Amino acid sequence: MPPEVGGRGPIRTKRVSAMLRGNHPARIDEKGRLKVPNGFRSLIESQWGQEIFVTSVTGDFVRLYPMAVWLEIERRLAAVPSTHPSKLRFLDRVNFFGQATTMDRQGRIVIPPLLRESAAMAGEVSVLGLQNHLAVWNLKRLQERLFKKEPFTDEDGRLLAEYGI
Repeated sequence: MPPEVGGRGPIRTKRVSAMLRGNHPARIDEKGRLKVPNGFRSLIESQWGQEIFVTSVTGDFVRLYPMAVWLEIERRLAAVPSTHPSKLRFLDRVNFFGQATTMDRQGRIVIPPLLRESAAMAGEVSVLGLQNHLAVWNLKRLQERLFKKEPFTDEDGRLLAEYGI
């Protein structure tokens, strides 16, 4: 019998395309390049190709979107009125930090200098799978966020339980 989560009965599974999940430690080299961890790289290349949109909304961490995923976001944004203030703020930020790139043969991508500085991308980083894109965090900054600034609360658990999680 399938496991129960959140007290909502058995989890029903259906076959879905593979998702990016988990944490893979990595390093930013002296040229500002990230070698996309192999566990993520093979899935990205097989499902979406080598083109990546590197960006951020806050500048605190890096978001890596396979270009096909980013194009879907842009398609949805096109439905929002061009003068909508939230759309404009979002586009200002993702374009300020953003850059389209292609993984090289070794699976490396360059983090743009402005974003590299803002997100403290140097040395040890954590690459987190977020279903259809990746988040790259400075390791110390991520630990601070997870355990001090934004801990997972009982309220978070209750809200997710409403979705059977």
